[in-house]
Amino acid sequence: MSGMVIAFMLFDGIGKIAKPAPVTESTLALGFAEGHLATMGILGILCTILYAVPRTRFLGALLLTGYLGGAVTAHFRIDNPLWTHMLFPVYIAVLAWGAVWLSDRRFRNLLRERQ
Repeated sequence: MSGMVIAFMLFDGIGKIAKPAPVTESTLALGFAEGHLATMGILGILCTILYAVPRTRFLGALLLTGYLGGAVTAHFRIDNPLWTHMLFPVYIAVLAWGAVWLSDRRFRNLLRERQ
């Protein structure tokens, strides 16, 4: 699960830095300026690197959740379809946290103690 999240986020981040026409057009359609692409790509890659390192996976998942929450808001703002566009970042976040849940016993224990 974490491999899928890492692959998708790296693909997304590198695409925003490389700026191929489809990525640029779709990001501009969400209301962002072309100058924001590189910054968004770097932030996404940094969060992904933190997520990829087992020692910082929790922090990376937390930051990725915030990053993906911004993507949900961007899709919501322009009335994109709910299940395919608006909730896709939520699916990625669920995969990210699911991998943390499955791989980190301390995280599972932390949530059990709170119940």
